[in-house]
Amino acid sequence: MIEYLLTFVLLLLVAPLLTGCIKSLKMFLLFKRPVSCLQNYYTFAKLLKKELLISKEASFITHIAPFMVLAPLLVALLFLPPVSKSMAYIPFADAFTFTGLVALSGFFLMLIGLDSASSFGGIGSSREAFIAALVEPAMILVLFSLSLMAGHIDLGGAALAFSHHFPKEHMASFTFAAISFFILLIAENGRIPVDNPETHLELTMVHEAMILDIGGFYLALVEAASSLKFTLFSAFFAAFFLPFSVGSFPIDLALFVLKLFVVALLVALIEVSTAKLRLFKVPNLLGIAIVFAFLSLISFYMLGA
Repeated sequence: MIEYLLTFVLLLLVAPLLTGCIKSLKMFLLFKRPVSCLQNYYTFAKLLKKELLISKEASFITHIAPFMVLAPLLVALLFLPPVSKSMAYIPFADAFTFTGLVALSGFFLMLIGLDSASSFGGIGSSREAFIAALVEPAMILVLFSLSLMAGHIDLGGAALAFSHHFPKEHMASFTFAAISFFILLIAENGRIPVDNPETHLELTMVHEAMILDIGGFYLALVEAASSLKFTLFSAFFAAFFLPFSVGSFPIDLALFVLKLFVVALLVALIEVSTAKLRLFKVPNLLGIAIVFAFLSLISFYMLGA
């Protein structure tokens, strides 16, 4: 249990560092002077000191929603698959549990945009709902496919099964699931080419448009949730698709954190080598994720591959 809590706390602390390193690496690859990887910590501390600002048109929902954006992600992090073979985990989280918690966080984020009575907030919320409607079915299919391959309906047991026995006999299904989940990781976290988390051009914003009218502590909560969501998806990607451990908790924990930075590196490389898609081109990309998720299931059932 101590190992489990230690992992939970460490991931909370590492979350801002991951997204900060992506921004720094992107600037380096674009031949710009990179910001510090610790910039997100400085920004979070600055937001905590700022005055709390919300829209004049906002209702009580805006006072509740920032907490509800962060809370489901904290619960989802509790269902994190074990990073070491000997580590305890919560065994009753399945594909619907994880997807539902992520969707609940996104729902309250959309409420923030709508409750501000701002045109840009409404646009951002509608775009977020549009993307989420395509992401969530694919996510359930991918996680369900992984559960079938591992022989465990709960995600923690499935990841642990992969660490004990890598599914070489199902490499086709496993590869299709990995491609689909990585696309979903990019889409759900608003990364390029689906969204640009650093843009300030209102007509192209999705995530940023929903939080234009909040500031101070509430904005700090939403930004913390954004970093935590990326860490959460990266952790699940590392647990399922990079399931290598040695059996010693300290070494496995260090190896797991290294895997998270590998995922962050891949995301940064994709962002500097691709352009943001037009909004109505996004379904094409997410359609690819859905197709690969179906292929993963079909390959497992029909071919056993």
